[in-house]
Order: sequence, then structure tokens, then C-alpha cells
Amino acid sequence: MKHSLLLLLATSAIIANAQHQTFDITTFTAPKGWTKQTTESTVQLSKEDAAKGTYCIITLMKSIPGTSNSKENFDATWETVVKEMVTVSAAPEMQPPSKDEEWEAQSGYATFESDGNKGIALLVTLSGLQKMVNIIVLTNTDVYEKDVTAFLESINFAKQTENTNTRITPAKQPEAKTTAKGAFTFTTTNFDDGWVAAEQADWVQVSKGTTRVLIHYPNKTADAYNSVVMDGLKKAWNILVAPRYSTASNFEFKPISGWQTIEFAEADAVEKITGKTVHVVLFKMNYSNGSGKYLEFITPDKQAFEQEFGAYHETSYGWEKMENMIKRNKFAIVANDLLGKWSTSDYASLTYYYVNTGSIAGTTSTSTADEFTFLQGNNYRSNHSGASGMAGNMKFSSQNYKGKYSVTNWSVTLTNRFQGATEKYDCYFEAIKGGRILLMTDRLGTTHSLVRQ
Repeated sequence: MKHSLLLLLATSAIIANAQHQTFDITTFTAPKGWTKQTTESTVQLSKEDAAKGTYCIITLMKSIPGTSNSKENFDATWETVVKEMVTVSAAPEMQPPSKDEEWEAQSGYATFESDGNKGIALLVTLSGLQKMVNIIVLTNTDVYEKDVTAFLESINFAKQTENTNTRITPAKQPEAKTTAKGAFTFTTTNFDDGWVAAEQADWVQVSKGTTRVLIHYPNKTADAYNSVVMDGLKKAWNILVAPRYSTASNFEFKPISGWQTIEFAEADAVEKITGKTVHVVLFKMNYSNGSGKYLEFITPDKQAFEQEFGAYHETSYGWEKMENMIKRNKFAIVANDLLGKWSTSDYASLTYYYVNTGSIAGTTSTSTADEFTFLQGNNYRSNHSGASGMAGNMKFSSQNYKGKYSVTNWSVTLTNRFQGATEKYDCYFEAIKGGRILLMTDRLGTTHSLVRQ
């Protein structure tokens, strides 16, 4: 089978001359007689001979942002996708890259084992125009070699204009990127404790070894059920988790009511994309201010989950390790990411009552608004306004600054601030669906959560 795969890799080209089906930016010809399953992010083609126990699965993945280095793209996919699907025995054996116009193909393979079954995992990564398309083949036979080769040779691309998406840039520490209207420079972050965060369409995936954590973006439908914890938890599971699994067993829903409500549900489930059984936990800490995000933990089994995050218990203490995973939604910045106007606002009020009568004695309120505009040429301007006091006797204030700014991955320095001083902010991006939130923390510890206007 190894010799056949070498031939397959050597002949796989990015050219096609047949009737094609289209998926995302890719066209292809499906092998005749193969089963096809399509999701939002993949097309999966499969064929098996149950009597002989042989099979082949081809997964064509939706294009994602990539670097200009095709080998880096291959390596990132091997680590974060292939090694999550199956247990490979060694580093991939690489084949010479091939190039056709704007696209370059990197390919490699290794033997794998999954649930006692052994086979070959083949990854072909096609890189071009700051994007990459990945094709994964899992098989335990060379019977389907001709079909796989024909499929790879059929792959073609619609013409793309350079300019497009975000880049994935390897980082030694947390890093991420933005450019105008939702395209961001850094989409991955490498934390120094081994966790890797990657921005995806509906969540940030944080992974280490065989453990994955999905930090789900706010979901209006799922979050609408928070008022009824048990019922809401089940509905959130059905919305956020269930669609990606074919079957599930050993369900347990374990909400905890206390000064902070904790939502906890777990089950053993079969992933549609890999066919592997995994242990899934859906977790959310509901804070007193109404915030909180759903976190989905995916491990090979329950024991692996408990070894990493601890066992479930019916108190509101000891959840820090799970809760702290939400801080992994953290991506670095570059100067171009900041261009435009970013703003935030906050409001609070307090009503006073007469002790004897219980009638309202008055209401005091405070509101603040902060706006930062980052311009070409490293110029900025900002406005900070506020109002406070009793109703009918409000005091208003406003401060305006303008000067120069400079950026590192994790900070922004502004000149000509209060009394002409230079001020440094700790900064990073938090990913949300379709955009980013810019968090700027000053030397006093005040954090501005800013959205681009």
C-alpha cells in the first residue's frame, strides 16, 4: 500500500478536466458509487467493503486563511486536524511539493491506529492567495487507489483575487490579527503552557494533545433560555452541540444553583466527521452581571476529562480550571488591525429611598463613553466623556486627545495623553462571530471593551 500511495501523491495535480461539483472555492469530481455527505465545513466521500473490512474516507475541507508558506500550512493542519482525527505513529513522510499557478500542494502521510484499526492517513494541503484547502484521506487498503487519484486530479479552484482573508501566523505566545471589516491578521495563539487557540467560524478552538475546548461565540437562540437553567441547558446542548454528533449516550445534565449559576452537561458521543466516540461536556458559568459563555470540552473519554479538569461535584467551588479556559479567546494585534473608530459606553444608576417613608429620595447615575480612532500614519485621536450626579443636577465632563500611537502584539502606546504624558495600554483581541472586540487596559487596571464602528 505504501508504494501505491507514493504513486498517488506523485500524480496528484491541481488541474481538472471533467464535470465538477462545487464546494466553497473548490470544484471536484466525486468517484462513482461513493457515499457523499456534506456539511457547512466539509464534503466527505466514503466507500467500504464490509465483508473484507476495507474502507476509504476522503474529506475535502472548506478553505480557511493560511500563510504564504505552504509547508507551515501543512504542518498546522497535521497537528490540529489529522492528529485529532487519528493516532499517527510517526511524523508524516513528505513528498516533493507541486505548484500550479497561484496554488502549491504539500502532501505527506503516516500510518495510524484508531479503535484497533490500522491504516494510512494522507494529507494534501493546497495553499495560495493567503488561503489553504485541506484534503484528508484515511484508508486501510489500496483497492481505491484509482478513485482517490482521480479525485485529487479533479480538484480545481475558481479564480480568486489576492487580498482576501486572514492569515494564520505561528506565534510563540498568544497572538492574533485584524484588518478592515472583520479580516484579522492573527487567527491563532500559542500559549506557553502548550495550549493553542484557533479562531473558527462559530467558536474559538483551544487544543492540547487529544483535548479540545470550543469557546462558543454568543448565540442569541441558545442564550435565550438562561432563565430556566435545566430546560435552557438541554436546549443549548441541542443548538450548540448535538448537530455535530451522530449518536450520544450516558447523558447527564447537572446544573448548580448558587451565588453564581453553573451549567454542566456531559455525554459520550460519536463525532460525525471522524466517527470516533468522545466524551463531551458543555459548561457555562453565569455571572451576576449576566455574562458568561458556553464552553464545550471534548476528550477521548471521561477519565481524560477528569484528569485534565477534575471530577464533577455539587458545589460552586473548584471550577476555576474550566472557567479559566474562556481566557484563551485571546489574539494579538498589529497596527493595520486597529485602523478605524473603536468605542464603548457604560451606564450605572443607584436609587435612594427615605428610611421612614420608603419613598424615592432621588437617583444618582454615572455614564461614560470612550472612543479611540486610529488613523493612517500612526496618528490617533480619542474622546472620553462622562456624566454623573443626581437627576436634575448632572455634571458633565469631556477630554479629547490626539497624538501618535505604536503597537506591539500585546500593547498600544499613545503619546500626548493627560498633561502630555505617554500612556501604555495592555491590549488584545477577543474573537466574536464576524468580528473582534478590542480590550485595552490602562496602568490603573481599567479595561475598555471596544467595538469597531
